[in-house]
Amino acid sequence: MISESPSLVAWSLSEPEPTGIESFLERYAAHVTFYGSGKAALYDGLAGFVEPDSNVLLPAYLPDAVAEPFHELGLEPRYYRLQSDLSPDLADVERRLDDETAAAVSVDYFGFPQPGFDSFSALVSEYDCYLIDDNAHAPLSVADGMLLGTRGDLGVTSLWKLLPIPDGAILYCNDETVAERFEPSSIAGVRDQLGTTDCRFALKSFVAELLDRNATLRQSVDELVAGRGPSVPDPRARYESGKTQMSKLSAYVIEDADPTAIRDARRENYRTWLAILEDCPDVDACYDSLPAGICPQVVPVRANDPQRFLADLEDCGVGAHTWPRLSETVVADPGYEVTKRLAREIVVLPVHQHIEPSSIESVGARLRR
Repeated sequence: MISESPSLVAWSLSEPEPTGIESFLERYAAHVTFYGSGKAALYDGLAGFVEPDSNVLLPAYLPDAVAEPFHELGLEPRYYRLQSDLSPDLADVERRLDDETAAAVSVDYFGFPQPGFDSFSALVSEYDCYLIDDNAHAPLSVADGMLLGTRGDLGVTSLWKLLPIPDGAILYCNDETVAERFEPSSIAGVRDQLGTTDCRFALKSFVAELLDRNATLRQSVDELVAGRGPSVPDPRARYESGKTQMSKLSAYVIEDADPTAIRDARRENYRTWLAILEDCPDVDACYDSLPAGICPQVVPVRANDPQRFLADLEDCGVGAHTWPRLSETVVADPGYEVTKRLAREIVVLPVHQHIEPSSIESVGARLRR
């Protein structure tokens, strides 16, 4: 089974070198603050800088819960359109910008720098609003010597999408004036000791590892829960649950993680998937090259028949899914057809550091049959 997330068990057995993620990040960013979630970090970062009844621009191709911190700040979310290559539709961005725009968000999708960032940044700067570099997908990605997430006035990244941890995110204050005025709230930082969340996550990780190693047990559990379907909390509930400091377990894993080894492993797995996809005529990689410094979160591909492709992957033991669950505002508006098509067609394949390339190659052999 190729799971969608890295394994806490595999990490604990790997005897990691204590090089640490934090020291890597601090080579590129002067002001780093830990949080439980990226959305909580976004709220904290903007809380002292924006006024209610302003607006914020963010790309339509985003999970629905991302807008929640802006709602709480009293900002009106305005979703701008994207091109099919995930670059901003600059004409649409300009239509939505005005004197009441407090901030604009760019997104480094799947660990790659967003196409058209420089033009977007130049346009936003004309309106004297804050630029937020959302790099939730890949904390270790570096492009042209800059860490993704540090190219705006503020930036965020999500550590739990990289490592086998229950939570963890970072707020970057990249502008010196912003850094001087920033006042972290009580949800900033790391908890002093292990809690029930850490214990539940560790237990869940060990159970998942057991199921992956025992096919009979996995089948029994799958049959037991068949038909129940996953329960996805509403956007507000997901946002509220992340309003905590980062857990002690997350801090411990981050301290002992090896960023170079993680990035190298993910890049090798990405290239392995690309070689396989060359033989899949109905599937195209969104990024068919892997620039130096990029640490991919996943392999995003566009499938002509995504549901059939997902079924084929499941038969091969691969955990995959389409992305993301869009906001109701975007879903209901026919003007966002490109975004909705992307959300239907893009399937994300796992490349995390606890997958062996040989396992991916075995999947390729089965898909070719």
